[in-house]
Parts: sequence; C-alpha cells; structure tokens
Amino acid sequence: MSPAAPTLQVEPSARDRRLARYAAAAIAASLVEAAIPSPLPGVKPGLANIVILIVLARHGWRDAAWVSVLRVVAGSLLAGQFLAPGFFLAGAGALASLAVLGALQAVSWHWLGPVGRSVAAAFAHIGAQLLLARLWLVPHDGLFNLAPVFFGAALLFGILNGIVAARLMQEKA
Repeated sequence: MSPAAPTLQVEPSARDRRLARYAAAAIAASLVEAAIPSPLPGVKPGLANIVILIVLARHGWRDAAWVSVLRVVAGSLLAGQFLAPGFFLAGAGALASLAVLGALQAVSWHWLGPVGRSVAAAFAHIGAQLLLARLWLVPHDGLFNLAPVFFGAALLFGILNGIVAARLMQEKA
C-alpha cells in the first residue's frame, strides 16, 4: 500500500476574505443591473462601480483592480456571457476605468473625491467600449453618432454612483 499523497491546504487571509466580500457585492450588483431593461444597449448605471470606488478609497488601487477583474469574469460566467462580445466590452471598459483610476491615485482624495473619480472612470469605461465596438463589432463610424448619448449617460451615472459611494464611505467600514 502506497502512502497517501500529501494534501495542500490553503488558509485564506483576512485580505482574501475582504476581497471576496467586495467581489461578491460587485458581482451581485452586476447581475441585478443585467436584469434592468435598457433603452439602448450598453447604457447601464454601473452599480458595481460603487463597490470599486469604495474599495479604491479604503484599500487602494490593487484591491480595486482585483475586485473589478473578479466582477467581470465571475459576473460573465454567472450570466452565461463568458467570452461573448459583452464580456470583452465589459473587460475593455473595466481596464480603461482602472487605468484612469490608477493615474488619479496621485491626486489627493481631498482635491478629487468619489464623484470626480467616478465620472472619470465612467468616461474611460464608455470610451473604451465605444472604441472596441467600432473596431470589432460595428465597422462603421456611424456608431460614434451615439457617443453623446453614451457620454451623457456616463456623466449622469458617474455622478450618481460617486454620490452613493461617498455616502457609503461616510459610514463605518
């Protein structure tokens, strides 16, 4: 009889548990949002971005990036959209908004708070999605005629999400 193979046991850290809770909240927000009818494909409130802003403010860009990536991948798996065009559009938007939020880390939260960061991230998100859609899905410049609608929605939802995130950040962690 051969000896049993050793088992590897991994104990999650407090950070792992915290990231899992935030990711679960962001995924749940994404799934709720997916159920909301939209007047125009791609116009969504970006509820998960509230969670990302809170993680960014409380724990930094690296944790926010993890939560964002987990949200895009797990959310698309749960919605049955993994590797579908929506997955790549969500990924492009998430990466662009993370890049902008990373660049804004050099700016004090005193000078640029959750609302400003939220609007900047929303604009980056929709800009990347429009660019990817133009390059890949809609090979016609007519797509850019919808840009004012998309950027208007990004402004509105960026402001609203930033306000909600700011209010939630005032509460105890």
